[in-house]
Amino acid sequence: MKINIKALALSMGFLGGLTVFLLTVWFLIMGYDGNLLVKLGSVYLGYSVSWTGAFVGLVYGFIDGLIGGALLGFLYNKFSK
Repeated sequence: MKINIKALALSMGFLGGLTVFLLTVWFLIMGYDGNLLVKLGSVYLGYSVSWTGAFVGLVYGFIDGLIGGALLGFLYNKFSK
């Protein structure tokens, strides 16, 4: 059985972007200091625990998930023969 690489990449992209976005918004609403999420700023240029950073993280999370999902689907299809 083969996996649709485009579908997996898009779904992983949406999931990754939404996760970073919702975590950042949750930290902002609940008033946490965000020490855990501040570390993402060293990987995602321009990211911070702020409302603007939530949207920056959304984009970066989508791109990371897209690439990771495409790679996972490609490798699965390659080695499942």
